[in-house]
Amino acid sequence: MRRYTLRQLDTFAEVARDRSVSLAARRLHITQPAVSMQLRQLEQALGAPLVEPDGRRIRLTAAGEECERLVQAALAQLKEIDDAFAARRGLRGGHVDLAVVTTAKYFVPMLLVAFRRKHPGVQVKLGLHNREGVLDLLARNETDLVVMGRAPDQPPCSATPFASNPMAVVAAPQHPLSRRRRAPLSLLKGQEFVTREQGSGTRAAMERVFATARVKPQIVMEMPSNETIKQAVMANMGLAFLSLRTVRHELAAGRLVLLDIVGLPIQRQWYVTHRAGKRLSPAAAAFKQFLIDEAGPLVEAWS
Repeated sequence: MRRYTLRQLDTFAEVARDRSVSLAARRLHITQPAVSMQLRQLEQALGAPLVEPDGRRIRLTAAGEECERLVQAALAQLKEIDDAFAARRGLRGGHVDLAVVTTAKYFVPMLLVAFRRKHPGVQVKLGLHNREGVLDLLARNETDLVVMGRAPDQPPCSATPFASNPMAVVAAPQHPLSRRRRAPLSLLKGQEFVTREQGSGTRAAMERVFATARVKPQIVMEMPSNETIKQAVMANMGLAFLSLRTVRHELAAGRLVLLDIVGLPIQRQWYVTHRAGKRLSPAAAAFKQFLIDEAGPLVEAWS
């Protein structure tokens, strides 16, 4: 007879995700001792240690790594049960797990408001991550839909564009280049830049554009937050290559200036993405279709 509970499996999955009891407790809205108790009970039921200390964090034992793989597969199958019966109920209710890259946070809340006007019974759980984080969620099949700026090669995914994503270089108003008109991209060679971290979609787009023109900027600082980058640029620390969806307020207020560079802005797309072959619940399918049908003009008007 099975001696472990679904709650214990859920708790272990949350701990294994970030190798952290404290983060798992925060996401589950319970105390850290409660998380630890659930882990101990699961270890006793399975007859093997699953985690061990690793400084301030934890790491999975060999048994824990095997348990993580099996638990993720089991939870994915249980979610399929929920989705299948949600289909029978139609769209009077339902739940969508939505993960978005951090740059999309500037317009996704507005889209959620518009979607919920049409489907007030649908609950959307929103998670913000960098590109690496959403790729990990896709690999683990732990989210219904992802909003991101560049579809991944792996794992195999379905990715549909739904809105434009113009990207360009911004500066403080007092920066010398702010007064140049129709400047060549080569003028950015050697200029100081504040950039997103390696692996982010924005950083990858910048590097592709600059590599094409054989421009190598001088990166003075990497930051994991668009908000921090904007503050640094406004303080005249350097230039920044950003999605224009993130700087509409600062441009309108004159705190940032869009540089007039030949070939910029480049036009990219926002994509709604999910694992290839994934069976979407009615709620998730409705949200995906809403993005495809209606989100483009809303994003243009908003930002």
